[in-house]
Amino acid sequence: MSRIGRLPIPVPDGVEVTLEGTHILVKGPRGQLERELAPELNVVREDGVLRVERPTDDKRSRELHGLTRTLVANMVTGVTTGFRKGLEITGVGYRAQKVGEKLQLNLGYSHPIEIDPPSGIAFEVETPTRLAVTGIDKELVGHMAAKVRSMRKPEPYKGKGVRYAGEVVRRKAGKAGKIGGKK
Repeated sequence: MSRIGRLPIPVPDGVEVTLEGTHILVKGPRGQLERELAPELNVVREDGVLRVERPTDDKRSRELHGLTRTLVANMVTGVTTGFRKGLEITGVGYRAQKVGEKLQLNLGYSHPIEIDPPSGIAFEVETPTRLAVTGIDKELVGHMAAKVRSMRKPEPYKGKGVRYAGEVVRRKAGKAGKIGGKK
């Protein structure tokens, strides 16, 4: 039995869950999320908690058990508290700022980069070198944070670029100078 899959998902007050076959709709104070689930599994509501059950013990059902439970739990968490992914910018002259809803990045290129947020995603710029991607859909928040990071990934020699908050970049030694002078 999947250790993750058998855990119950508590449904807090103010969250409404609608189950229609393989379709699940979760409404909460921050918005609503919906998803098609795998037809091999059943989501059952009982006493204010949700449970993901697998009718058979075949390989595909076992593979999807923990995944489905985590996806539903992330939907419930998203509509109650939301998700946030922090980013840090390192480098001389590298900075971020908000222009309306868009995020404008100066990352050493000849032009500034503007990123338009999709619906449900917001950018927060705390300082010019610290920003965050927030939203209710964990998958979309992670995707947008990865997209911002891909504009200038941290390089291993000077460490310049955009990195996740708390990410450690392994540094490399530069080219060693000649030893002993010319001969």
